[in-house]
Amino acid sequence: MTLAQEVKQIILEQSKRANVGHIGSNLSIADIVTSLYTSILQISDPDDPERDRFILSKGHASLALYASLYLKGWLTKEELNTYCGEDSLLGVHPEHKLKGVDFSTGSLGQGLSMATGAALAARYQGSQRRVFAVISDAECNEGSTWEAVMFAAHHKLANLIVIIDLNGQQAIGYTEQVLSLSPMSERWKAFGWDVHEVDGHNSSQIINIVEGLNTVDDLPHVLIAKTTFGKGVSFMERQIKWHYYPMSDEEYQQALNEIRGS
Repeated sequence: MTLAQEVKQIILEQSKRANVGHIGSNLSIADIVTSLYTSILQISDPDDPERDRFILSKGHASLALYASLYLKGWLTKEELNTYCGEDSLLGVHPEHKLKGVDFSTGSLGQGLSMATGAALAARYQGSQRRVFAVISDAECNEGSTWEAVMFAAHHKLANLIVIIDLNGQQAIGYTEQVLSLSPMSERWKAFGWDVHEVDGHNSSQIINIVEGLNTVDDLPHVLIAKTTFGKGVSFMERQIKWHYYPMSDEEYQQALNEIRGS
């Protein structure tokens, strides 16, 4: 089983144990987050002040993050099993008090502003650390996102790398029907960003693009990652209801079998 498959299995296991939703959103970014934590983020210790920073702006997909932190050894199995439990730090949205989480998120449209501030802070401190943010395509409906986009371009924050989870849907419908964002690449180019399109389920492609970025004296960077909501589970893929629904026993077993066999 690959690490990405392990992350997806943990997403299913913990969602089922806690009887909570947001499963499709987590599966959408599982390959992206796994790529970050296995091959991209320079973090020898989550308390190292010179570590790269990571902001999961689409905070409702926190299980993908928790699974990655667990596989890195920064969360114990006992801690992981408290997901959505009473008095747990592992809620539906990540909390910065949890080891390995740099910023609390969940109010959509705010994460990129935090990432921009963190990137500017690194510049002022003379640090070479980079800042990564995973945002949803629906967050590009938010005005605050575009304020941060303009700010980062104006200050040429080359140490800022944004990955957009372009799965084409959100809580209340398909993104093209709620508020069209097409063409996404051209919008970001118009705001002065270095734009790359990528398959959000192809780890090698994601890693290769990030490795080739100039994060010292260039424009801020954005990877527009084309993804499939609910990726890997046939009955969840591109289905709005799996933004919310928990799984029945039968659905859970089918989902596990499909993830393990993918």
